[in-house]
Amino acid sequence: MKKLQQQILAWFHENARELPWRTSYYPYHVWISEIMLQQTQMDRAVDYFNRWVARFPDIASIATASEEEVLKLWEGLGYYARARNIIRCANILLAAYKGKLPADHDLLLELPGIGKYTAGALMSIAFNKEYPLVDANIERVFARLFNLTKPVKESKTRAFIWQKAEELLPRGRAREFNQALMELGALVCIARNPRCRICPIITHCQACSLDLVAQRPVLTAPPKTIFIEMATGILAHEGKILLQKRKAQGVWANLWEFPGGRLEPGETPEMALVREYMEETELAVGNLKKITTVQHSYTIYRVSLHCYFCTLLQVRFEPVLHAAQEYRLVPPGELSDYALPAGHRKLIDHLQHEMGLFL
Repeated sequence: MKKLQQQILAWFHENARELPWRTSYYPYHVWISEIMLQQTQMDRAVDYFNRWVARFPDIASIATASEEEVLKLWEGLGYYARARNIIRCANILLAAYKGKLPADHDLLLELPGIGKYTAGALMSIAFNKEYPLVDANIERVFARLFNLTKPVKESKTRAFIWQKAEELLPRGRAREFNQALMELGALVCIARNPRCRICPIITHCQACSLDLVAQRPVLTAPPKTIFIEMATGILAHEGKILLQKRKAQGVWANLWEFPGGRLEPGETPEMALVREYMEETELAVGNLKKITTVQHSYTIYRVSLHCYFCTLLQVRFEPVLHAAQEYRLVPPGELSDYALPAGHRKLIDHLQHEMGLFL
């Protein structure tokens, strides 16, 4: 076991990527990076992280910011519950821990959005304490290293992987070792076409010795993809654009959007848009002009968002909101200041870059 540890640590010493949160291992930086990396590729996370810490250099600066500003800076990362949990955590940390993350595993688990993995990451990477952590990269490394024949997401297999992660931790070097395992999975023991020839622990890998690397890890069947068609419309009034803010609960809570919604059976996108405008705002719209169809995804859903310009068919502009908490008439040049769901953000990008509008 000691030789295995040494080989992994030596490889990490030579191959570790230079990442902004690795310069000082400031607990706040480690925390934000780990939350961002939960659903985001490394390259994108680095860009978002740098912008984040430039605006929010510490926990106190998050606690004193508006939710709208935080969500705007998070825009594009998706899974906005993560950003809201960061805000909740920041307020708790400011009130109870003087704006610092506690170096206590049990206390960390009490904070919003911090589970077993993130608590282990903070304890080991930020505080260099002997706590294991297991992410998808480590699951894959261990599935091959120990030739695990059961799906890695099954409870018994997960328990075995966590146990091995704990057993392998070298005393005093948890920070390096846990990162080394994740880095090994990200750069060498990758999902497809793993780079076994340059793997520092190939002599220990049971799956490699049995020529089963391509069959490991064993995965459970992914959930069935659900395809959705939606329609949305940009309505101008007196030179400004109608935006509405979603309610505080549900998908994309508190984000801004153009009115619209899901197509019902037998509807065309145009029919759905007219109906949704009336149901959501009691505004009659028509004269629809197609802009584009935006494709985007979230969780198991694949969304086709049909986008239109529309005009008001009634004399008075009097929105009555049924699906939102407030509305605003926004100058076109200020639309980018608002945090929007991915599909609506792609629509604005299309208008700016493809059609040269709102510049």
